Amino acid sequence: MPKVHRKFSILRKLELEAGYFLLDLSPVEGVLPEDIQPGQFVEISVPDHSKLLRRPISIHFADYKSNILRLLIRVVGEGTKAVCSMSEGDSLDIILPLGKGFSTEFKSGDRVILVGGGVGVAPLLYQAALLKDLGVDVRMVYGARNSHELVVAEAFKDYAELEITTDDGSCGTPGRVTDSLCFATMLESASMVQCCGPAPMMKAVAAVCRDKGTPCEVSLENMMACGLGACLCCVEKTVKGNVCVCTEGPVFNIDQLTW
Repeated sequence: MPKVHRKFSILRKLELEAGYFLLDLSPVEGVLPEDIQPGQFVEISVPDHSKLLRRPISIHFADYKSNILRLLIRVVGEGTKAVCSMSEGDSLDIILPLGKGFSTEFKSGDRVILVGGGVGVAPLLYQAALLKDLGVDVRMVYGARNSHELVVAEAFKDYAELEITTDDGSCGTPGRVTDSLCFATMLESASMVQCCGPAPMMKAVAAVCRDKGTPCEVSLENMMACGLGACLCCVEKTVKGNVCVCTEGPVFNIDQLTW
């Protein structure tokens, strides 16, 4: 899939809780690149030029009817702070789509369990929407430390059966995502589990899936500073040796990993 380098105008900026922002973007010229895959990402140039390297952000949703690209960003440093400090009407310099996304070769009636935590829920909304269109039984396990971090939970209800877990028990099932009802009762009947979130969470999910014999994909969150495989910041050890997550991933089947 060819990459494009374009200016995107900020149509809407919505500040959520816990340092999260939703940005709706539209190309200043032309339309969204064709066939954006759930799980792919963009590289954004830091607007104030204070940082040399771009910032990788997962694609939250691609709305082709409205020509809108949606990003869910959590401010974690000066780069993401600069991006989220931009105003509606401003433009961002973006390269997209980058990386390899989640598997989508399912048939109607298959069951797929999506598991996300933190900003790792971002790529799963677009995946849920695509799978629903295929007639897949989509279950979403959304994990957070507390209820304030469930910033886009409501959006998943349009595409999936939603289950929430919180570390402090303030919403949904108390505990981790692996304590969810989906993992207790549906894992062995699932065609696949697809997961994105903090590394300890993904490793725990992978371990349970291996034990139950359920196929599993994870989207790694290594620092993908260039997105092109040139800077070697995102190298991950796999069963076939070291690879760049930005070009060979970010989505990997757990059988490819050395976890």
